[in-house]
Amino acid sequence: MKKKIPQGLYAITAENFSKKNNVEIVKELLDSGIRIIQYREKKKTKFEKLKQCETIRQLTLSYNCFFIVNDDIDIAMSVHSDGIHLGQDDLPLLKARIIVGQDMAIGISTHNPEQANKATINGADYIGVGPIFQTFTKENMIDAVGLEYLEYCVIHIKIPKVAIGGIKLSNLSRVAKFKPENICMVTEIVGSKNIVETINKAKKIINDYY
Repeated sequence: MKKKIPQGLYAITAENFSKKNNVEIVKELLDSGIRIIQYREKKKTKFEKLKQCETIRQLTLSYNCFFIVNDDIDIAMSVHSDGIHLGQDDLPLLKARIIVGQDMAIGISTHNPEQANKATINGADYIGVGPIFQTFTKENMIDAVGLEYLEYCVIHIKIPKVAIGGIKLSNLSRVAKFKPENICMVTEIVGSKNIVETINKAKKIINDYY
């Protein structure tokens, strides 16, 4: 049975922007009350990613946290994650659905209205909306799409939206005022000296709008 995707802060691992490994990061995220985490790792071998995901999956289960694996459908299925997140250049959503079945959530990164509407029509469970601001967390990153695209999605797209890309404490209120179901902060959280403190500050800002 497909689990409901929690609303609120959506966390993504990013070991290369932190002095801690992904498992340590996840432990702090969970202790901070985060209830949706995506494992994203581009630099490790498949085996290394699998071993980390196996550990993280057990942690997320113990905290009743929604766990999503980025890109690697085989790993997602192996660890029985709650979801898989795909980019525009990954396996098409309809093909992925055949592989993972109906009980695993599928999220799709989108950068324009056409992609957002296509993802909705094809049965995505949520969409990533961004990058809202310029970001360098990924190689070959596209240009920022701005708040206008987020506003479009909030008005026209009925499935959950995850605002992502260059979101910091300093600009978080500009995003939160549109009230997307989820807001993702990557380097601002994982690169923080005090993850718990940063998450608490973010939650306080978000709560002013929800």
